[in-house]
Amino acid sequence: MRERRAILSGSVFEEQIGYARAVVDGDWVHISGTTGFDYTDMTISADVVAQVEQALSNINAALAEAECTFADVVRVRYLLPDRDDFERCWPSLRRAFGEVRPAATMLVCGLADPRMKIEIEAYARRPTG
Repeated sequence: MRERRAILSGSVFEEQIGYARAVVDGDWVHISGTTGFDYTDMTISADVVAQVEQALSNINAALAEAECTFADVVRVRYLLPDRDDFERCWPSLRRAFGEVRPAATMLVCGLADPRMKIEIEAYARRPTG
C-alpha cells in the first residue's frame, strides 16, 4: 500500500485554512507554498532576504520530516508580489538549490498577507534504496 501522510509545521494557517505544510504520497513530497513566517511565534521579517531564509528553513524542516533534503527537490515555484525583490533572493536560493538545479518558475502575484514578500512551493522525490 502506498504511503500518504501529512506533515504539519504548527502554522496557525494550516489549522485555519485546512491544509498541510507537505504531503508525502509514495515517493513524492509536495510542499505547500511556504512563506517567511517563523512558526514558533508567527512572526515575519519585513526584509525579503530574511523571509526567503526563513521560508527555506521551513521547507528544509518539512523535507527532513519526509526523509529528504534539498538535493531531492525536482521543482520549485517562487511567488513574489514585487519582481524587483527576486534578485536579492538569488544568493539564498543558490545556496539551497545551486547544485541541485530543479526546474523552477518565478511568478509575480499577490500573496495572502501584505507582509509576505515571497512564497516558495517545492516538489521532491524521496530517495529509494
